[in-house]
Amino acid sequence: MDLTPEMIDQLRADLKNAKTYQDLMGENGAIKKIIKASLEGMLDTELSEHLGYEKYSSTGRNTGNSRNGKTHKTLKNDNGEIELTVPRDRNSTFDPVVVKKYERTLGPIEDKIISMYAKGMTTRDIHTGVLWT
Repeated sequence: MDLTPEMIDQLRADLKNAKTYQDLMGENGAIKKIIKASLEGMLDTELSEHLGYEKYSSTGRNTGNSRNGKTHKTLKNDNGEIELTVPRDRNSTFDPVVVKKYERTLGPIEDKIISMYAKGMTTRDIHTGVLWT
């Protein structure tokens, strides 16, 4: 999932307008949006790495394995639930690292994402940064 400039501007506006804890961590809170976007971006990157080609690339044709839609997954954390869409491959050989199969709770990855955002990293930097920390 690529974050458009409009999405980034909306996240910044949400953070600036947050006046309460609920505005940040509530059902549609800014931090939850950042975590969701970051995790989904990392999962898409992991699948591209697993398949060996980027989404919509012609090099993926007739390789025997390709993208095959997405599934929905609910992760629980200290502040509620986050709905994710997890990409899948046709041969079911994709085993995500960031959010493992059958995993239902968020671990230390959530803290890493929040701390990187607090240090001034952009959401685009976080997508690639978490994979290598």
